Amino acid sequence: MTWISDRAIDRLRLAAESPDLSTTRYRLAERIGPIGRGGMGLVFLAEDQTLGRRVALKVLDLPDDAGDLAARLLREARVLAQLEHPGIVPVHDAGTLPDGRVFYAMKYVEGSRLDEYARKLESPADRLRIFLRICDAVAFAHSRGVLHRDLKPENVMVGPFGEVLVMDWGVAKIMQEPPADSLSGGATSRHDAVAGRPPEDANPAPLATGSSTAAGTVVGTPGYMSPEQARGETATVDQRSDVYGLGMILRFLLDHGSRPAAPLAAIVAKATQAHPAQRYSSAGDLAADVTRYLNGLPPEAYPDNFLRQAGRFLARHQTVVLLLLAYMLVRAVLILFSRR
Repeated sequence: MTWISDRAIDRLRLAAESPDLSTTRYRLAERIGPIGRGGMGLVFLAEDQTLGRRVALKVLDLPDDAGDLAARLLREARVLAQLEHPGIVPVHDAGTLPDGRVFYAMKYVEGSRLDEYARKLESPADRLRIFLRICDAVAFAHSRGVLHRDLKPENVMVGPFGEVLVMDWGVAKIMQEPPADSLSGGATSRHDAVAGRPPEDANPAPLATGSSTAAGTVVGTPGYMSPEQARGETATVDQRSDVYGLGMILRFLLDHGSRPAAPLAAIVAKATQAHPAQRYSSAGDLAADVTRYLNGLPPEAYPDNFLRQAGRFLARHQTVVLLLLAYMLVRAVLILFSRR
């Protein structure tokens, strides 16, 4: 019996996984093998030979005789194509490869995932500013009728110049379906290993792709998904479910720094309430409360009182207060000695 080495098996597997780019404008980069894997797709680093830039190619990698998965992958590309925002990775192209597999091409993002990058952040203010940029991208998606449904530190990338991008929209819920003609044939690329899971939809009217989410389907990541998502209540999931995920990301960021101040703990508690009606109504409202804290103002989640007002006054005018106390102490000492 002839034994095949593990290295040889790996080479065979990589050869089988690699997409056929022979008649496309793309070619695989020097790195062999996928840079990300998901439930229905692989992500490869490639070069766009026409424009001379690196891209990430997401390629369908599951049997799909009925064409449902291909339609879902293209739907995911169409969703991303509608979200033109600095905090969301852009899609460049989408189409079918010579080997028959559907793919899309997106911007290749270098950098670190937030769960790794957070270890480098010592300043609570820096952590909060990154969080605000995450909120901004999510709020933009909500304004376009798209819910993320899988917000977590692993799905946020921080680039080498501090850019913050929300990744992995593979299980997004479409509140408003983008126009059918918004997707042109070609390719899509995105570095984040875009979940590779079929995007899901809870629209009352089924899409042409047949990608509606059945009631009772649990979508999200344990520990970050909202209680209503964990119960499979897909019909009731709205932007407050993403607010819950944002609250858990904020908790993660604060847990990896110094002990959070009481106002920040209150913000986290409000964002992650079990009942959606008790959370912030939107990602924008959550961001506004964090901004108030950064500006030295009382967050709505942490009602003000006299003691807190006095504490903030002392914190803002610490030097003046110390000088006044020193002056009063010197005056008291002089008065005491003058009476002897």
